Formats: sequence, C-alpha cells, structure tokens
Amino acid sequence: MAIPLKNRFLRFLSSAPLQALCRLALGGIFIYASLDKIAHPREFALIIANYAILPDWLVTLPALVLPWLELVAGLCLVAGLWTRSSALLLSLLLLLFMAALGFNALRGIDLSCGCFSTSAADKEKAWILVLRDLLILIPGLLLVFFHRGKKTS
Repeated sequence: MAIPLKNRFLRFLSSAPLQALCRLALGGIFIYASLDKIAHPREFALIIANYAILPDWLVTLPALVLPWLELVAGLCLVAGLWTRSSALLLSLLLLLFMAALGFNALRGIDLSCGCFSTSAADKEKAWILVLRDLLILIPGLLLVFFHRGKKTS
C-alpha cells in the first residue's frame, strides 16, 4: 500500500537530513550575526536606538543581551542541544525583529537593521529585510514543529 502524499511530506519535513540542514543553517546564521554585535556593543546600542521603539534608558540591556542569546542559541542548534527550544527562541527573535522593521517601514524609515553588521552605513529597505527574515524563519519553524528529538529538547 502506498503512503499518502501528506504523510510523505510530513515525513520529509521531519527527516534527519532536513532537520540537520535547518539546524546548521539557522544556527550558523545567528552565530555569524552575533559576532559583530558582541564585538561592538556601543554601535549595536545606537542601531537599536535608531529603531525609535524603546526609551533611551532601555536600549543598553537588549544591546548587551540579544547578541549573546543569538550566539548561545545558535551554538546549541549547531551542536544539536536543546534544538526545539533554541529554534523557538531564535524564531521569536526573528518575529520581534520583523515587527520592529515592519513598524519602521510603515513610518517610512529605512535604517540599518544591525542584523549582520553594526555599521550604520548598511542601510536597506525595511520591507526587503522583513522578507529576508521571513525566509530565515522557515528553518526555525521546521525545527519547532517537526523536530523528532527527545521531548526534553
């Protein structure tokens, strides 16, 4: 008896090779993204301030904490540790970044997103960045919803 197409598709989404690819891609992206922000926290704080969402007194905390969250969660994904939890954290961060970018796009502001560089010169159209983040979100969602690891991950 043939396996229904839906079951084959679900089996593919939870397959070990695809899950490993998602872990390595998402983890690698966030490890890379964290490095410049960790090395240049003051510049990253200025980028966060340019989003004009947080009050000035609250900018320093995310500038110091977010890059380390990205690094640790990215390393966990690459190592295969706490896969679902790490993917969930990074997916939530991506949704937060997309909301902040979308908010500024609606206000007509193009800014340096601070995603991969703390250089203020790296400005792009906010909607392009939202679409890029949406593509990066796909492996995170695959890991959150289709990972077949231990229930504790």
